[in-house]
Order: sequence, then structure tokens, then C-alpha cells
Amino acid sequence: MESAAVKSEGLIIPLIDFSSFLNGTPEQRKETAQAILHGFQTAGFIYLKGLPVTSEYRKHVFETSAKYFRLPIETKMSHCWTTPEANRGYSAPGREKTTSLLDAEEVKKLRDAVPDLKESLEIGREGEPNHPNHWPAEEGELVGFKQTMMDFHDKCKLLHMEVMRAIAVGLGIDENWFDDFTDVGDNTLRLLHYPEVKKDVFTINPGQVRAGAHSDYGSITLLFQDSRGGLQVQSPTGAFVDATPIEDTCVVNAGDLLARWSNDNIKSTIHRVVEPPSGDGDVYPARYSIAYFCNPNFKSHIEAIPGTYEAEKDRKYPGINSGDYLVQRLAATY
Repeated sequence: MESAAVKSEGLIIPLIDFSSFLNGTPEQRKETAQAILHGFQTAGFIYLKGLPVTSEYRKHVFETSAKYFRLPIETKMSHCWTTPEANRGYSAPGREKTTSLLDAEEVKKLRDAVPDLKESLEIGREGEPNHPNHWPAEEGELVGFKQTMMDFHDKCKLLHMEVMRAIAVGLGIDENWFDDFTDVGDNTLRLLHYPEVKKDVFTINPGQVRAGAHSDYGSITLLFQDSRGGLQVQSPTGAFVDATPIEDTCVVNAGDLLARWSNDNIKSTIHRVVEPPSGDGDVYPARYSIAYFCNPNFKSHIEAIPGTYEAEKDRKYPGINSGDYLVQRLAATY
């Protein structure tokens, strides 16, 4: 059922067949849930296969995403990302700096020195008051763009809920314990484009990356990659290890808020996107990925999950509002 997708420098990221949890016997579901939890506890990352997302559908979503990034920069800038509270819209290359730093001035210095080589479009759930999504005009190649992305947002929301149910089974608490924290869908679908770049950019500036070293903020992240590569995960030795793309899988990692929620029973691991494995020519081709950043409902109060501590004194963190926490983290990043 389980094999290693990554095994290097003391880092073992398991490859798990999620269909065994979705459709298996009680014993298979429990075994799969325990493997998922163990992966989050040891590596902070897992690969899932056997997902309710077909290859054809996934290809369609990626092709639709690529069409958006072919729009003129002036058009994309009219969909511009505005505030951490909204967290929707387009970010041009260099706008966001992914980092583990929390001080806004330190982030600015780092952004100015080594800007991330990526552009993105953030899409939240529809219908949130005062925070509309910034949709492109439905014309030409982009007819059907909104429907495609909202359908994928909904599919990923359900996948988030199922992964959290697996975590609950692994922890030995009620399978539906997280449902009331995840049913609203306060999550962000991020379309990512890493433009083609000359190889000497990385030689001239050894600190240059496509996305800087960082941990994610929420509960979990669902990452769908193309075949280009470049994602690296920090190992227990401190070295960064390639998380090589595997066809028809989703890379899932735990975020900082889930680590806090679990009283640090689950790890949120640093990762980055660097130059891909070298190939022919003097230019790295474009890379596309789609990340679905999952969060507890923004109105949720987050405190240690039952069973992750023995006595009150063992709780490592005070309770915190989910939405406030995310805004605080995003404010330092942009």
C-alpha cells in the first residue's frame, strides 16, 4: 500500500494510495489513515495517489491555467491582489516573497535582493462579502475559465475534508471531528506560473530561487505539479531534497496552523522551489503548478486537538482565530 516517494538525507516522504481510505474496508481505512498521520508527523509531507481527480481533468485545469498567464501583463494587473484580508487576485513576478521571516522590513530586504521568479492568481470561495474574486473576461481562450476553476476549488475542498478525516482516524478521535472546521471552504486556489528563465540567472546570483524557503500557513496544502521539477523539501540534516514529480499524484504538506493545532504532533516542514534538474540548452522552460491552500474556517477558534496533550500545562499554544492568524502571516509576505 505504501512506498517511499522520496528517501534521502533522513527524509522519507511516503507515497500512499488514498483510494484505500476513500473506498476501502474499515481495516484498510485505518491503516491508510495511520500512514498519512505518520507521514505528517515525521516528514510533514506525503504523496497521494488514487485520487478522485482523473488525468484528463487535471490536464484540462492545467491547460486552462496556462491560458490565463498568456494574457498581456496589463490585463493581468487589472486583476491585482489587494489585501491580506481578501487574498485574491494576480501577483506579478517579485510581488510576493515566500519566506519564513515574519518581520515586514526583513521580508522587503530579501524581496529586493532575490525576488521570487513566479506569478500567480489567487482564487477564493465565491460569495464571501466584500472579497470578490478577480475573474478575467470570458472571451477567446478564457471562455469557461471561471467555471473550471470553481469546479476545481470545490473538488479540492472535498479532498481537504477527506484528508482531515484521515488525520482524525489516525489520531484516534471521531472521524468527523474536523468537519465543522472545514465545511465553509475558506481556502485559496493558487495558479502558479514560473516563467522560463536563463540558466545563468542562477549562476550570477547563487541565492536566486523560483520560490524562497518557507513553510505554509494553514492546515494542509494540496500541490499539483507539472513534470518540470524544482520543488525541494528540507530534510532533518538541513539539506534540501528534491521532491520529484510523480504522475497523477498530489503532494500534500502540513501547514503551520495544523502543527500548532496538533500541539506539534504534526510537522510543518520548510520547502522551496529552485532551478530544476539541468537539461539541454541555456534556458529553463516554464513550470506550472497549482496549489490549494487549506485553512480551518476563518471564524474557527483553534486550540489543541483532543488527545494531543495530557494535561492543561502540556498545551504549547494559546487558542487563536484562524482568519486572524492567516491575515497576520500574509501581511508579512506581500
